[in-house]
Amino acid sequence: MRHLFLLTLLLSFLGACTPKPVENSFVHVNANGQFIRNGKPYYYVGTNFWYGAILGSEGEGGDRERLHKELDFLKSIGINNLRVLVGADGENGVKTRVQPSLQVAPGVYNDTILAGLDYFMNELRKRDMTAVLYLNNSWEWSGGYSVYLQWSGHGKAVVPVIDGWPAYMEYVKQFQQSDSAKVLFANYVKDIVTRTNRYNQIKYVDDPTLMSWQIGNEPRAFSDENKEPFAKWMADVAALIKSLDSNHMISSGSEGSWGCEGDIALYERVHADPNIDYLNIHIWPYNWGWVKADSLKELLPRAKENTKKYINDHMVVAQKYKKPVVLEEFGFPRDGFRFSKSTSTEVRDEYYQYVFDLIRQDRENGGLFAGCNFWAWGGFAEQNPEHIYWEKGDDYTGDPAQEEQGLNSVFATDTTVEIIKTENAKLK
Repeated sequence: MRHLFLLTLLLSFLGACTPKPVENSFVHVNANGQFIRNGKPYYYVGTNFWYGAILGSEGEGGDRERLHKELDFLKSIGINNLRVLVGADGENGVKTRVQPSLQVAPGVYNDTILAGLDYFMNELRKRDMTAVLYLNNSWEWSGGYSVYLQWSGHGKAVVPVIDGWPAYMEYVKQFQQSDSAKVLFANYVKDIVTRTNRYNQIKYVDDPTLMSWQIGNEPRAFSDENKEPFAKWMADVAALIKSLDSNHMISSGSEGSWGCEGDIALYERVHADPNIDYLNIHIWPYNWGWVKADSLKELLPRAKENTKKYINDHMVVAQKYKKPVVLEEFGFPRDGFRFSKSTSTEVRDEYYQYVFDLIRQDRENGGLFAGCNFWAWGGFAEQNPEHIYWEKGDDYTGDPAQEEQGLNSVFATDTTVEIIKTENAKLK
């Protein structure tokens, strides 16, 4: 018995002396403002793949064979980080809105899309890829603000293509003032964050496949008077998510000052919150008027110059708080502002390379630019030549239903793919 006691004591001592891992497989930020994964710095050139949960479904819109093909191809070109929509809100059949919808009424879910999300996340897990899941949207293409307002008694949701953009802006600016709309969203957040994946029985809060929960796609105040309630709402949602899930990072989904009524101080306030782990920015040279449809190549130098300045302006905030920056949306039209996947992408390729060079140079100089997600992956989608805009039954491309199909999509046959693959190889 004495020998057994001594052996047990020795094993206990050796166990206590064994170094415990100080890092874990969840992506997190270290004291120097670096993303860390599995104990190593984590940098990436990723993509937006908003329709991932729909492809993973066995219901309407689902195509698991295509999903497997897309993920395998993305992995082969070094892409291991995908930014994905959890699901659309509202009834189906609304012009310019993604369908099928996930949340068809407050707290009422299309289970085939939930299954699709679970399946998608499990497929990422098999491939050692990560995802950023965004939960809301300022824009009509997945419901978001406008649908929560309709559900909470603010009248029928305004559709920009029918009612015009000024009317839409007037409508959605009510969101920050509506406690009832925000409560409906908070309930949705709780339902999604506390899920358990049906395919692997892992709780979402325990799954390192998830890089971060994101409050929304391009959340906005939509008016100067909304700045204060907007900042408070962002802080409240971040605190709610963190109370439900202490393992994962939280990000805003912000465009930067462009999405903060041009107010960099508001952007700083949102991202200074300790529950917001890193900074996001988006850059849209065409949408923001830096280039024109008839002069993409001619105005490319201006787009580059403005891009560099926009990045530098936000890097000041990142450096102040020692938080990484991700350029999680940027896009550029195909040559000649044409939409067919057979159209060349020479100007876009040059712009992408410029962005990649800026990120790599900052990183090599010890900066905080950690990664990017271009907008968006079209992959192996087949275009319907008779449809400029998405219609039910069409393949999903990177362009949502309110945009011309092929406008910003990167297809597997594009020359842009080789640039992305080469850039990712430099990160190894």
